[in-house]
This record gives sequence, structure tokens and C-alpha cells, in this order.
Amino acid sequence: MVARATGVSRRAIAVGMKELAEARPGAVRARGRVRKPGGGRRKAVSVDPTLISDLERLVDPVTRGSPESPLRWTCKGVRALSDVLRGQGHRTSRRMVAELLHGLGYSLQANRKRIEGAGHPDGNAQFEHIARAVQAQIAAGDPAISVDTKKKELVGNFRNNGREWLPQGSPEEVNVHDFEVPEQGSVRPYGVFGLARNAGWVSVGVDHDTATFAVESIRRWWKSMGQAAYPQARSILITADGGGSNGSRLRLWKMELQRLADEVGFPISVCHFPPGTSKWNKIEHRLFSHITMNWRGRPLASHEVVVNLIASTTTRTRLVVRCELDKTEYPTGQKVSKKQLAGVNIKKDEFHGDWNYSICPSAHEN
Repeated sequence: MVARATGVSRRAIAVGMKELAEARPGAVRARGRVRKPGGGRRKAVSVDPTLISDLERLVDPVTRGSPESPLRWTCKGVRALSDVLRGQGHRTSRRMVAELLHGLGYSLQANRKRIEGAGHPDGNAQFEHIARAVQAQIAAGDPAISVDTKKKELVGNFRNNGREWLPQGSPEEVNVHDFEVPEQGSVRPYGVFGLARNAGWVSVGVDHDTATFAVESIRRWWKSMGQAAYPQARSILITADGGGSNGSRLRLWKMELQRLADEVGFPISVCHFPPGTSKWNKIEHRLFSHITMNWRGRPLASHEVVVNLIASTTTRTRLVVRCELDKTEYPTGQKVSKKQLAGVNIKKDEFHGDWNYSICPSAHEN
């Protein structure tokens, strides 16, 4: 019982009990201790002065990628570290390695997403430009939306990150391997979030994430939600990432927006975020993050499950989400010639016209 409570070995406790039994009456009280001064095994760091330095060399962030490091391509757990140290002649154990690491100020830590890539010199100015454009659009009573594609999700009985309340000892069983099932496939949700209204639209595509699919999602948002909310709209402002299916350099994106502008009869303006700043797009943390939290721990077993989980997403601020399955096929590899691009009635802003532009209805449509 003492061994379990203290972590001291049974042998050490037995020796101590023997010493106590053999000690003279009052010896413990007089000396304050039974063991002789200097008794006991010395700490490993005292008899092995290079143990600490060799351990630090193995876990140092600067040297761990060195070709000479024995753990360059190995998981640096305490067992692996103790094995390498023993191979170098040190007498140690995984428990000792863990204690030494804590003493040196190390702890187990995961990767953290913070590096956004090289910043563009006009990045801050573009953020300010987007803010002014959105504020002016909202003040005018016209729709301003944030758009993006959520990451691809496998459909089927696959593990979904997160946990859900279930009867104890009864977790939902899912497939061991996450291989796409051809009969069920995958989905690519494309979202539209109203920056002035706490409401969003998601088209769940079952085919490729192309510019045609992106603009079709915006079209469905307009017909289902936008038109009713903005019956007197004179323009639409879109804030989007600089890449992907709504990339600033994508010709097909601009040509499809031209078709949409011809349909609605007013200009569609676009402001792209600078390269490497996609996580600043409002839809990421105003819509997509809540969808992820809503379906955490639940297998996306079917298209119906995906649509229902997205549509049921809400927040304390009463977020409203509407969702629809899009079974249309969107083939990749569509080419847009320079002649076709020349037919797009595009007006570029004076500041970074490659990022900020308006596509007006074609002249023959006016």
C-alpha cells in the first residue's frame, strides 16, 4: 500500500522498515533522520554530467532536423529518447527522461497554424480597401457577401473529429479506414454569408469545385435568399479569397460572373483578399466554424445527413443557414479564350485592379 501511494519501490520500503526496526529508541527523533548523511543513490545528472546536454541536443528545435540527429525521422517520445540515450551509454529510463524534460521547460505541444506565408506589401492597404467597400455597400442598403468553399468531406460511415454525448461505453462505430466509397463519393460545400445579415447559404456539390459551381452557388443564394432580402438592390459586393474556384486570376470565374450580372441586371463587384490571408475571410469564422462544431463527432453518412446538419446550424446570435444539394456535374478543364475574356464587361478599380473590379451587365443587355 505504501509503495502504491508513494511510488517508492517495495524493496526500498522493506530496507527502510528494517533500518527503523534496528534503530535505537529515540534515534529518529534525535537525528531527524535514520539514513546516514550522504546515503542513497546519487542523482543520474550528478554521476552523468553529459546526460542533460545530450538530451537537449536530441530535442532542440534548432538541431532536431540535422542529418546527424538519430531522431531526425523518428517520433521523439520519451521511450524513443531514452532508447537513444541508452545507446549513447547513458543509464536512464523513460520516466527519468520525462522528469528531465519537464525540468528543462519542455512540454508536449501540437502544431499551431500561424504562418500565413510571405506578406504582400499592399496587404494592409487591401484590407482597408475591403473594409471601406463593405461599409459603403451596407450603408447603401445593398448586399455584401463573403464566399468560399469549405473543405471536401467524405460521405459515409467515416470518423468525424470531435465528440458527442452518448451513453457511456457506447461510442458510435465507424470505418477503420477513410477511403472514399465510389457509390457515396464526397461533397464540396460552397458557402455564401451575408455580411450585414446573420444568415448564410450553402450549396453542397457532389462534383468538382469549379468556378461554374461557385457562381451557380451565388446564383442560388440570390434566388433563394438575396433577392427577397434586397428587393431594391443595385449591386452585389463579393469578398473572396485570391485562389481556388473564385480566384482573382481565373478567367472562368469572371466569365460566369458576367452571365450572372446579365441575369440580375446590375453590377457585381469583387474584392479579393491578399495572398496567404484566406483565414481572414469572414465566412470562415462566421459560418464554416459553426457548421464544423454542429456536426462534430457525427459521421456524414449520406447527402441527406450533410444537408440537414448544415441547415440546422445556429448560434446564440441566431445564425440562419439554408442548404441545398447540388447534383449538377461541373467538368474541369474548361478553357476561356482571350476573345471570350474580352467580352467580359469588367471595370477595374484604380487600386489593384487585379484584386478589385466590377463586372457590369453586357452592353446588349442594357
